[in-house]
Amino acid sequence: MDTFRRAVRIPAWVVMVVVLALTTVQLHYQGRIWWCACGGFTPWSGDIWSAHTSQHVLDPYSFTHMLHGVVLCGIMAWLLPRWPLNWRLVLAIMAEGLWEIMENSSFVINRYREATSAVGYSGDSIVNSLADIACCTAGFLLARRLGFRRSAILFVLTELLLLAWVRDNLTLNMLMLTFPVDSIKAWQMIH
Repeated sequence: MDTFRRAVRIPAWVVMVVVLALTTVQLHYQGRIWWCACGGFTPWSGDIWSAHTSQHVLDPYSFTHMLHGVVLCGIMAWLLPRWPLNWRLVLAIMAEGLWEIMENSSFVINRYREATSAVGYSGDSIVNSLADIACCTAGFLLARRLGFRRSAILFVLTELLLLAWVRDNLTLNMLMLTFPVDSIKAWQMIH
């Protein structure tokens, strides 16, 4: 660990700020708007079938981004057990920033429209993407505090809650993006 600290002289928080800034610039370059086109300030949008999903600060999918953090915490603890926690968090934030950039690419937006129940999805606002990264960070830190078993229970309970509430969750989201199932999509479209 001392070798790591000597090799990396930049504070972790500086790298985190740079990652957030670069993610913001890239999302803006991709044509993402800063805030919902409606112009109104609504920190929460609970209806996943509306045009407001992924346009405000938080929505039901914020919980899936929290789960990204839970999973990334476990992966980092397993792969990099000797790395300091703050640098594992930096890697998690980098991974989530890359996901936000990929998620808001034309290819993935079109894939969501074709393969999932997100028929009118137009991508995230920049504010929503930054909030998703914050949710991932919160999930990472929460998982670190809870440990493996309680984090696994949190993961399963969150997935079940989202499944009952909005007929979608992280597992279904990944399944539908990679191997769409028409019957699942039809079931998800009922609201």
